[in-house]
Amino acid sequence: VQTCALPISVAWDKAAFGIDCFEIVDVSARVLARALATPGHYTAKVDPLAQGAKAALHAHGFYYCDTLIEPWCTRERLIAHARDGVSFADNPPLDAVLDICRNAFLHGRFHRDFNLDPQRADARYANWLRELHAAGQVFGLYLDGALAGFIAHAGGRLVLHAMAAEFRGRGLARFFWSRVCAHLFTRGHAEISSSISFVNIAVINLYSTLGFRFRAPVDVYHRVVA
Repeated sequence: VQTCALPISVAWDKAAFGIDCFEIVDVSARVLARALATPGHYTAKVDPLAQGAKAALHAHGFYYCDTLIEPWCTRERLIAHARDGVSFADNPPLDAVLDICRNAFLHGRFHRDFNLDPQRADARYANWLRELHAAGQVFGLYLDGALAGFIAHAGGRLVLHAMAAEFRGRGLARFFWSRVCAHLFTRGHAEISSSISFVNIAVINLYSTLGFRFRAPVDVYHRVVA
């Protein structure tokens, strides 16, 4: 008997966007047909070279949204960058990091999806940041005592990070990321990784300056069923 993985409900996204949200892990005719019959927002992630899967998604009304790649680095590969006045600390003020979070993720697939309200996309990242902050998984990034950004982490993954608008474009991020990554390696992580949009050239360049390599590209498709 053949079985397939039906769409997975994503409660996190539903809370932000106010509609049922699903992730498709099995890009098959049966699953895609089910998606067409059930209202909601759907996400599918496929190998960029999986032409058959991508053709099936297009045939069922899915549209391309983003390509994600995974930066990764080992302790031996990490390139250190040092600057006076740069520091980080646990538990930065929640309201302050939420202010930095607002409008910081315009390269993300939810902001790039023209069928979604960008304010609700902001709410999704803010909700995520609140949860990470409550779990003690957010570092505040400080320059001469002033909060300049944050990095949220889960194990050896940098899951959410941003610089405050007034500190962007000054070549500062590499000093913060260098220190945070070195600290996470001291916690025993064999590898540091993240997930970023392929169109976010500034962050790709940042990770490159730190000695990160890139792997595991996936194309992301969305579909909204009314």
